[in-house]
Amino acid sequence: NEGNEYFKEKDYGRAVAAYSEGLRRRCGDAELDAVLLTNRGAAHFHLGNYRSALNDAIQAKKLKPTHLKAIIRGALCHMELKNFLEAIAWCEEGLQIDPKEKKLVEMRAKADKLKGKELEGPSWRDQPDFSTRCQGRAVMGTDLLCERNIKLVLEPSDEEEEVSGGLAEISLDGFHSDSAMGAKVHLDADGNLNWPVLFLYPEHEQTDFTVAFHEHSRFIDHLMVMFDELPPWDLEKKYLPNNLELYFEDEEREEMYEVNPEHTLLQVLQHERYFVKAGTPTVLVFAKRSPFSKKYFSGRKVHRL
Repeated sequence: NEGNEYFKEKDYGRAVAAYSEGLRRRCGDAELDAVLLTNRGAAHFHLGNYRSALNDAIQAKKLKPTHLKAIIRGALCHMELKNFLEAIAWCEEGLQIDPKEKKLVEMRAKADKLKGKELEGPSWRDQPDFSTRCQGRAVMGTDLLCERNIKLVLEPSDEEEEVSGGLAEISLDGFHSDSAMGAKVHLDADGNLNWPVLFLYPEHEQTDFTVAFHEHSRFIDHLMVMFDELPPWDLEKKYLPNNLELYFEDEEREEMYEVNPEHTLLQVLQHERYFVKAGTPTVLVFAKRSPFSKKYFSGRKVHRL
């Protein structure tokens, strides 16, 4: 109930924490656990944590194979992750339970249309333009970024720019805003930017991808959600929200800057040496005082907090 209240208030981070606490109680009721998992998956989905949402949908479906909400959520996650064949399979599974379920019928048709398209990864030139000034032509995307003093790594594009109406996905002048997962920076109803953000874990060669990181959200808030449960690759149980250090790399100067987890995404993007590359802000995550991080930073110039 507490999770549902947070969800209604669109406080999805606290909703995830509440549903997780419910699951930790291990009530032994498979149906209730399936509901908790499905609801937590929905909260993860709204935070842009599509892989976490998909994992919850998978677990909920194992507990209750006919749970239609879990199947719909899983199909939606596969759509966002561009796994169109998997999305089709989930839709067909749900349609066997309810052949008239409108969401599944529509999603099945959309996935079928998109499945043949190959997703192109981002690319950039070896010698990027680290310009801190706005470019000549007035484009909605660059205007918004210039107002915020956000700096881009620019690349020429042969593709025509597209600016859709209403709450548009931003088309940036001479800049590919597609992320590696196909997500784009977009403007919400309140005039705020939401970014795809990539988290890199060099020690374990792992990554996390948040599709919609609100520019006024703090990093610690996302870390609390992402590491509410230990990742399977963290065998030493070091990756706890308050035991993590964040950094970004200034590739031009080959220097590292520590990020304050209490800072918002916008505060980090406005740093004088932060350049957004390929439309996707990136941060590196390390366990505090780990032997790996000491070795990683050895010989590098690091600007600490």
